Amino acid sequence: MRRDSGTSGPLFSIEAPADGDSGRWELLRALGVVCLQPPPASDPLCDALGIARWQSAEHTGAFVLDLCPHSSIYLGAEGGIGGIAAETAAGMWRTLGLESPGDADHLATLLALYSHLGESVASCQTEAARMRLEHARQVLLWEHLWSWVPAYLEALAGRPESPAVARQWAAVLSSALDREARWSEPPQVLPSLLGDAPPPLCEDPSVDALVKSVATPVSSGFILTFSDLTRCAATAGVGLRRGERRFAVRAMLEQDSASTLSWLSAHARRWEDWFSTGVEAQHPGGLIFEWWAQRAGHTARILRSLL
Repeated sequence: MRRDSGTSGPLFSIEAPADGDSGRWELLRALGVVCLQPPPASDPLCDALGIARWQSAEHTGAFVLDLCPHSSIYLGAEGGIGGIAAETAAGMWRTLGLESPGDADHLATLLALYSHLGESVASCQTEAARMRLEHARQVLLWEHLWSWVPAYLEALAGRPESPAVARQWAAVLSSALDREARWSEPPQVLPSLLGDAPPPLCEDPSVDALVKSVATPVSSGFILTFSDLTRCAATAGVGLRRGERRFAVRAMLEQDSASTLSWLSAHARRWEDWFSTGVEAQHPGGLIFEWWAQRAGHTARILRSLL
């Protein structure tokens, strides 16, 4: 990614930057701010990135109502904001001797810290300092970004109702993070929050356990949004209860458990297939993709067995 020298068109041209190009960090930081700041505050950055401007309702629907960009939702055992997953993100700041912000697990905050580390590596005066910061950058990449952001972007861009700007933003960020992964050493062990994840759905789960699992990505192996539940309800021919996803899933199971379980099983299988493509392509993040694929496949099998 480089700055255009002309006076028209986007400020950033979305192309593969040379490793070390400062624009690499500007791009990631700008993409994070876009998901944090609703329009019109984000309009200048959208223009600079060469993507469409968000409408207020689109931005709220994507980043507030359906897919909040907090890592703790996708990596935490409770499937909500906060908890150990958020504390783990905050610990990254403290390890670096920095004061942790209140929203340490927000995607914009993580990308800002990642960009800061990248810039700091380039300006290091000693090799020892450079190696320490480069290690921290790669830990942040695999532990706090790659562990959930690729799936998050797929969930956002794959929604039938997603506006064009959501797909554009997701595509640019996906491409940028993919380059970061390919320029980094592949992880040798799973991110800690995946390695310490709660056990997968048991063979004969209670309704409570089933409902909690499918609403908790790190337990089920997939992301289930309220938009997904709207499609599930339409396919199953059941009513959709507005509110928290767990209550909605429970109400749908009570109305027609077979149809609801069938849809959820197929949803899990689609996620298993998506994660498996990263494994098959021998991507540097393949170890992480494999973990998610196995968990989604396990959930799909259990849900199918309950029919």
